[in-house]
Amino acid sequence: MIICPFCDSKNIEGADICEQCQQSLDDTYLPTPASEVEKSLLTDRVNVLYPKTPITVKSSQTVAEVLQFLVDKAIGCVVVVDGSEAVGIFSERDALMRLNTDAVALGDRPISEFMTPHPQTLEADAKIAFAAQRMDLGGYRHVPIVNRQGNLTGIISVRDILRYLTEKMSAAVSADS
Repeated sequence: MIICPFCDSKNIEGADICEQCQQSLDDTYLPTPASEVEKSLLTDRVNVLYPKTPITVKSSQTVAEVLQFLVDKAIGCVVVVDGSEAVGIFSERDALMRLNTDAVALGDRPISEFMTPHPQTLEADAKIAFAAQRMDLGGYRHVPIVNRQGNLTGIISVRDILRYLTEKMSAAVSADS
């Protein structure tokens, strides 16, 4: 059994790629962390970021309704659901890149036409380094958190990771003083 150094998933002996995170298992060597901050990134789990309760909208809701909802709640994204299943995510970036100046003209269209479908998700026990890496590679600012059954339980943002890093760096500076 090979344990993935990125996501801790168990893989069969001889596997080249982790079944869970798709990272290469050929190079399972990870350099020794150079600082407590690096060590924390490699050992702490997403649940220490205290994922927020995800705000959801139905896939049939209109663009105008969802945009107004984002403004009223002062939030950067919503998870689009069909029943209880997360089918997409719609963020302020989607509004800028996909709607842009046509937002008013597209206001009566369903949000499902403009959302990012099939959002990448993570479980709360994923390592923070893996979450940061997945966000970086995918260009995501938000990642929905799911339980083992795939049910939506929370959401994290780049801001949550930056806050975590700021706290860790401040603690490291205080410990060195």
